[in-house]
Amino acid sequence: MKLIIRVVSALVLTVVLLVALVLLLPGEKIARLAADQLETQTGRKLEFGGKLRFTFWPTLGVKADAVTLSNADWAGPEPMLRAERLTIGVSAAELMQGDVRITEVSAILPHLNLATNADGIGNWVMGGGGAAAPGGSGPEGGSALPLRIEAVELAGASLRYAAHGQDPVEMKNVDLSLQWPDPDGTVNARVTLRPAGEPVEVDAEIGTFAAFLAGKVSSVGATVTAPGGKGRFDGHAGISGEASGRLTFGADDLLQTGVALGMFLPDALAQKAVLGADVTYTADGRLAMRDLALELGANRLTGAADVVIKERPSITAQLRGGALDFSGLAAAQGGAPASGSAASGWPETPIDASALGLADAVVDLTFDSLRTGGVNLGASKLNLSVEQKRAVLKFLPASMFGGQVQGQVVANNRGGLSVGGKMTFTGIRLERALGETAGYDRLNGEALGELEFLGSGHSVAAIMQSLSGKGWLEAGKGFFTGFDLEQLMRSGGNGGSTVFDQLTASFAIEGGNLRNQDLLVLLKGFRAEGNGRIGLGARDLDYLFSPQIVRAGRDQVLTIPVRIRGSWDNPDIRPDFSQALQTRIDDVEQEAKDRVRQKLAEELNLDTETAPEQDLNDVLRQRIEQEARDQLLKLLGGD
Repeated sequence: MKLIIRVVSALVLTVVLLVALVLLLPGEKIARLAADQLETQTGRKLEFGGKLRFTFWPTLGVKADAVTLSNADWAGPEPMLRAERLTIGVSAAELMQGDVRITEVSAILPHLNLATNADGIGNWVMGGGGAAAPGGSGPEGGSALPLRIEAVELAGASLRYAAHGQDPVEMKNVDLSLQWPDPDGTVNARVTLRPAGEPVEVDAEIGTFAAFLAGKVSSVGATVTAPGGKGRFDGHAGISGEASGRLTFGADDLLQTGVALGMFLPDALAQKAVLGADVTYTADGRLAMRDLALELGANRLTGAADVVIKERPSITAQLRGGALDFSGLAAAQGGAPASGSAASGWPETPIDASALGLADAVVDLTFDSLRTGGVNLGASKLNLSVEQKRAVLKFLPASMFGGQVQGQVVANNRGGLSVGGKMTFTGIRLERALGETAGYDRLNGEALGELEFLGSGHSVAAIMQSLSGKGWLEAGKGFFTGFDLEQLMRSGGNGGSTVFDQLTASFAIEGGNLRNQDLLVLLKGFRAEGNGRIGLGARDLDYLFSPQIVRAGRDQVLTIPVRIRGSWDNPDIRPDFSQALQTRIDDVEQEAKDRVRQKLAEELNLDTETAPEQDLNDVLRQRIEQEARDQLLKLLGGD
C-alpha cells in the first residue's frame, strides 16, 4: 500500500511540476527556443509576424500567426513556407529538462514555395551545423537528419513547384498528414489533392525517411485513389524525382478519372481501362516502360515505350495488338462516315488538328485487325512519326479493302492543315476502297494501281475540293451496278449491272476533279471506252461511256455512247444518241468521200492505190489546164 501511495505521489508531483513549468515558461520563450534550434540545425530562419500564445491541450506547445520559413540561399528571397497560423508541438520530457524537441507541426492555409536547382536538389532539403538527432547519425551517415518532426498537418495548403528549367506548377486546396514516429523508420503520408475540384487521395509509405530526405534512394509504396479509378506504385525513389518499380492502374470509367485529374479526354474513353508496366524514371524527365500491358474496353496492347518529358514530350513505342476497335473514339471526335449522302456533301465542320503539336513521337504498331469508324484494316504493320506538327503514317504494308497497301499518308499542320499521300495497292476491292473513302460503291472488282494526292483546308469539304494528284489502276473481272449496258443499247432503260472482263485507266486530279481520258473496258462481245470528269469535291460526275459492238460476220461497228451525269448517289444514266448518230454521219460522209475519190480516179486514169492520198482538186485542175493547152496548140496548128 505504501508503494502505491509513493507511486501516485510521484506522479502527482511530476504533473504539478510540469504544470508549474509550463505556466512559468512563456509561449514566446518556447517559440524562440524552437526557432533558434531550427535555425541552428537547418540554417533556415523561422519568423513570427503575429501573436504568440502557449497551448496546453490538445498540443503542448505554441500557436503563432503570420509565420514564415526562409528559403534556400539559391532559391530566391521568397520564403519556402508561409502560414496564416502555425502550431508547434514540443516534447514534455525534453521541455522539463530545458530542451525543446519539436514533435508536431500543423499549419492552416499554408503556402509552400518548392523548387529544385540544376543538380536536382530541392529547397526542402535542409542542413546545418547542429549535432545529430538522438537515435541516428548525421547526414554523412545517411541515417537521420539533425531535425526530426514526428508529425506534420497541413490544411488548405497551396503549392507552387518549379523544377529547374521548367514552367512552375501550382496547386490549391491541398491537405497533408505525415506521421514519422521512428527517426530511422518509415513515414506514412496522406495527401489530398484537388486538381479539378474532386478530391484525389494519395497514401504513401516511404522507408528510411531520414535517408530519403538526405538524398538517398528509399523504398516507396503509393496508392492514388481518384473518382472512377485507382493506381499503385511499388518500388524505390529518391527525393530528386528518380524512381523505379511496378506501376499498375485500373479505372471503371477512364473519362471520370481523367476529369478528376484535370486531363482532357474524349467522351469515348468513358469505359474500363487497365495499365501495368515496369517503369523507370530519371530526374532529367525520362520515363521508360517495359513489360507494358494496356487495356481499353475490349482492346489490348502490349509492348514497350519511352517518354522524354519536356515542353513538347517525345514518345518512342513498339506496340502489338489483337483485334482493335476504335470506331467509338472516332465517332466521339465528330468523325462522319465517308458514305454520307451527296445531298449533304462532305462535312464542313472545322478539323481540330492541334493534337499534332502536343508531342513528337515514333510508334511502331502491329495488329490483327483495326476498326476506325471509317477505314477498316486487317493484319497490318504501321509506323507513325510525328515531328513539329507533321505526322507521317507508313503502311509496311497494311491489309486494307481486301488487299495490300504500301506507302504513306502525311498530315501537316505547320502552316495550315494539309493532307497527302503516295501509295501502291494490289488485290483491293474497288467497291470497298471507293465506298469507305469516297462513298461510291457502284464499281466492283479487284484492282491494282498507284495513287498520289494532296489536299489542304480546315474541313473535309475544303480538302476534297482542293485535291490534286494522279494515278492509275487495272482491274480483272468485275461489274458496274446501276445500269445494264446491253439493255441500255436496246431500249434505253436503266437498272441492272454490267459485267466486264478487264478495266484499265489512268487519271489526273486537279481542283477536286478527277479527269480520265483513256478508260478501256473489255466486255463479253464488245469493248467500251470512256472519258470525263468525276467530282471528288462536289460528289458528282459527268462521264461518257462508249461501248462498241461488232456485228457478227461483218466489219461494221455499232457505237452507242452512255452519258452518266449527276450525283454519286442518284446519277442520270442514259444512251447519248446524238453521239451515236454523229458517229454514223461521220461514217457515211467518209464513205461518200471514198466513192467520189474512186470515181474520179477512174475517170482521170489515176492509180487507185495512190489516188486517195492525193489532192483530187489539184489533179483535176492540172488535167483541165493540160487539156486547154492541148486544144490551144491544135488551134494554132501545133503538134
